[in-house]
Amino acid sequence: MTDTEERQDRRPEQISHVVVRFAGDSGDGMQLTGDRFTSVSALFGNDLSTFPDYPAEIRAPAGTVNGVSSFQVHISDHDITTPGDSPNVLVAMNPAALKADLHRLEQGGLLIVNTDAFDERDLHKAGYDHNPLHDDFLSEYRVVEIPMTSLTQAATEPLGVKPRDAERSKNFFALGLVSWLYSRPTEPTIAWIESRFKDMVKESNLAAFKAGYAFGETTEFFDHPFEVKPAQLPPGEYTNITGNVALAWGLVAAGQQAKLPVFLGSYPITPASDILHELSKHKHFGVRTVQAEDEIAAAGMALGAAFSGHLGVTTTSGPGVALKSETLSLATSLELPLVLVDIQRGGPSTGLPTKTEAADLNIAMFGRHGEAPLPIVAAYSPSNCFDAAVEAARIALKYRTPVILLSDGYLANGSEPWRLPDPADLPDISVPFQTEKNHVDDDGVAEYWPYLRDPETLARPWAIPGTPGLMHRVGGIEKQDGTGNIDYSPANHSKMVHLRQEKVDRIANDIPLAEVVGDADAEVVLLGWGSTWAAIDAAVQRTRRVGTKVAWIHLTHLNPLPPNLGELLKAYRHVLVPELNMGQLCRIVRANYLVDAKAVTKVQGLPFTSAEIERAIQEALS
Repeated sequence: MTDTEERQDRRPEQISHVVVRFAGDSGDGMQLTGDRFTSVSALFGNDLSTFPDYPAEIRAPAGTVNGVSSFQVHISDHDITTPGDSPNVLVAMNPAALKADLHRLEQGGLLIVNTDAFDERDLHKAGYDHNPLHDDFLSEYRVVEIPMTSLTQAATEPLGVKPRDAERSKNFFALGLVSWLYSRPTEPTIAWIESRFKDMVKESNLAAFKAGYAFGETTEFFDHPFEVKPAQLPPGEYTNITGNVALAWGLVAAGQQAKLPVFLGSYPITPASDILHELSKHKHFGVRTVQAEDEIAAAGMALGAAFSGHLGVTTTSGPGVALKSETLSLATSLELPLVLVDIQRGGPSTGLPTKTEAADLNIAMFGRHGEAPLPIVAAYSPSNCFDAAVEAARIALKYRTPVILLSDGYLANGSEPWRLPDPADLPDISVPFQTEKNHVDDDGVAEYWPYLRDPETLARPWAIPGTPGLMHRVGGIEKQDGTGNIDYSPANHSKMVHLRQEKVDRIANDIPLAEVVGDADAEVVLLGWGSTWAAIDAAVQRTRRVGTKVAWIHLTHLNPLPPNLGELLKAYRHVLVPELNMGQLCRIVRANYLVDAKAVTKVQGLPFTSAEIERAIQEALS
């Protein structure tokens, strides 16, 4: 074969999609590697979905299975919603990564291993009693053994980089190799390295990346590269966005559309902290952020900001919701707009701080003392976090109520392409402040009554402290409707409890009706909420493609529920409720609508796979 024929023989093979998982020690830079591969693929025009998988400990012992950090990315030339059930490619930087993630790799999948890390010491730390590369242990996979560490050291040696320092760049060698294997353009990565790093670190990372790319191009380890062509996405300007960034931008947009400054009171907690980090960059949009001394102070600051005329927001995860519950009850009594963002994680207590779960619906629904109802909105995809934030703010402002916005770690850290909205298409959610007295007493004297309600929404007026003539008190003691005076009487308390509940109930008339996707005449309907959306979507499509009828309803508003939901559910013989908890929505649905809903649960710190949802459908129909 001539050189020309050989080069033509190594032209990229076109494939429709690929799922790649990078895995290594938490100090190996796997999140950065996966993020750069993702960013280049987004620039290339692929549709994509990602799943960063962090260790639960701050710094588990190096080389152990508990310390493995992974990043899975699914890129395609068509519309996708999930990061893939099983990787087609696993890049294992050490024995612990192999042990932790090998079971995820599809049978016959490509396994790329860094052989330099498979010494006796690292094998022992990972729990191997032998070297799995030296027998038929990996015979079910296509194994490519590459000494990435030593090749990185050789590539950086002319620069004068010490071997130990060069080892830190081996993740860029892996990135270069996989970039060649899937025909990713190199220019964006090179430009990013040059802008991100300085001096010798920059040169070392550049040399490692180029060496990895050249290794794939010049060696015989691979027959040819592959290429996933750009997806045919609707026209528009796109960016690759994570759920937390989308949610932060949604809060910025909500402030602009409400014509109010945004105040965030927050205490750092995984996996919600990135919202604080992102919002702190947007002071030019009137956003004020405070890192409070604790969760309780953060909620109190946000509620105080709401009293003074801001869009008050506080962000947290499960443990913080518990600490903020008293302030939420106070906000319910004060009837002030407040948005609490809960990025759910595995619990209880510290639980699994870096792993996903959606088990805070119970505390969102019932986790306050007394009768303290409030609306609940749940995001369902990384980009939808933007819309969910705007919707939560809209309800809080219009109805003068605290609102809980639920996301989770899977959505918060995952990413996907997002078409930037036209600001002109965003809703106007502005509300007028009360500036005039609103009641005349029996003697004809004008007064300000802070609990004189809008007849449609039951929202009370919102007057900024210091407005002339509108002095009023707020506090947690029961108020008299209308005047806002303290009133302990049984009849008034009963009236106020029912008014606060009716205000939330009326929101049902101001949200979209539940919609059925799929086959209206199916025997089984899936009822989902939150991040189960991706796996359910893929499972429903696959199930219907093989001729099985199935229907699906996905909820964004969890309290109040859409007014037609009960009627829809009663039309199906089987109601399945997939949840990343022990069946919290399922119990609510059974109680509210008396339908024989069955929970499909998963509490492993991992999102559902589409295959798990498909199995649940088939079992219900068998």
